[in-house]
Amino acid sequence: MPQKVRIALDAMGGDVGASVVVPGAAISLSRHPDSEFLLVGDRAQIEPELAKHPALKAVSKVIHTDVAVKNDEKPSQALRRTRRASSMWLAIDAVKHGEADVAVSAGNSGALMAMGSLNLRTLPGVDRPALAAVWPTLRGDSVVLDLGATIGGDARHLATLAVMGSAMASVLFNLERPTVGLLNIGSEEMKGHGEIREAAEMLRAMNSTQFNYIGFVEGDAIGKGLADVIVSEGFSGNIALKAAEGTARQMFTLLREAMSSSWLARIGYLLARGAFQKLRDKLDPNKSNGGLLLGLKGVVVKSHGGTNAEGFAYAVDVGYEMAHFDLLTKINQMLNRDGSALVQAQTAQEAVS
Repeated sequence: MPQKVRIALDAMGGDVGASVVVPGAAISLSRHPDSEFLLVGDRAQIEPELAKHPALKAVSKVIHTDVAVKNDEKPSQALRRTRRASSMWLAIDAVKHGEADVAVSAGNSGALMAMGSLNLRTLPGVDRPALAAVWPTLRGDSVVLDLGATIGGDARHLATLAVMGSAMASVLFNLERPTVGLLNIGSEEMKGHGEIREAAEMLRAMNSTQFNYIGFVEGDAIGKGLADVIVSEGFSGNIALKAAEGTARQMFTLLREAMSSSWLARIGYLLARGAFQKLRDKLDPNKSNGGLLLGLKGVVVKSHGGTNAEGFAYAVDVGYEMAHFDLLTKINQMLNRDGSALVQAQTAQEAVS
């Protein structure tokens, strides 16, 4: 556990860059005063914003570059054009060289995953990284992954996601043995494609002491909070995420229209305003901001590109928590313990087939 958590920020990432990143960092610093920051980007844009936050300025260092990854740039193009020069690459590079404990960016998701994978590499036993995030539920919060870092995945990949997601949940929620469910089109064992059924067999065979595999769960189980960790390949996970975000926005729009439809409805809204505010806070995507690229030899956090300062602060908070409680060590420990069981389960399954 580091005495100070050093956080490298891509100050040119996202829709507006430093004008959100810097005040977001200031908000996070107020919650975690043992933080220090590397602000990577155009000094001419960063320093005027930094001057508005003296406490943040006192614990920050600016690394200048005027090269930024474009939001609509393909990962391969970003690597060719900006490798070793962009604010995104330099923030990740600071983690690689021990100058920072975590990197946070609101920039291009594909480029962030590509640069993180190329620069930091993946942990032993991990084929590719996954995007994991905290999902608000009726029972609290759950970790859901993969939310779109990569598409598809065989049984071993899904089982590895279960191990990494469990490590994240144990750190975030202080759980000794998180429950894990595989997202599927039904809870029955015969449902779903071959890879997910094979992954279920592997997880049952592992009999892990680090997490409790509870079986298949359907899409509605995410919001119900039926498992501490929900595992999916990236295509389905991203669809689930976007559907949930769209449903939340739709619900707020319909509720606003209903509350303004008549004078009685307006009075009812005034009487129940506190309850509606609690609901809005619970479903505010800014307060669930911050996806973690799990499986890398370093902590990298992805923020929504269009978030505000408060939302970016939550992404920085996620990075702080993961570094402060040494997530990488936890993942390595679980991969070492359960990874051998994973290999044994896969070998036994291949022998049977």
